[in-house]
Amino acid sequence: RVQLVESGGGSVETGGSLRLACAASGLNIGDYCMAWFRESTGREREGVATLGSDDRPKYARSVKGRFTISKDNAKNILYLQMNSLTPEDTAVYFCAAEKGIYCNYEDAGLHAARTFGNWGQGAQVTVSS
Repeated sequence: RVQLVESGGGSVETGGSLRLACAASGLNIGDYCMAWFRESTGREREGVATLGSDDRPKYARSVKGRFTISKDNAKNILYLQMNSLTPEDTAVYFCAAEKGIYCNYEDAGLHAARTFGNWGQGAQVTVSS
């Protein structure tokens, strides 16, 4: 069965950095549209970044230039490097995977969470001012 397990969340001050990892089993991430979503209090789950089988990273406008999505196909791990963090980035971050969907919206925020069928348990990221 598919399992996605996030790690690397935590608490940092404004301007700090964190790197999230998503270890996948039961699927090959190289064959999937892989994504990071986040959900904060009172807001819907929103797309943050995507990386498809063609290795073209896409980002939400709110994180472009600060976040980097990458993957290690050999280790089957997806990453999200987050720099210049602000309190607005505080959220639970989820790793998601789906096959056979369009993965290349220029604005990753356009991806609907409902189109992804495989999810991790989430990792809390808290940024203090």
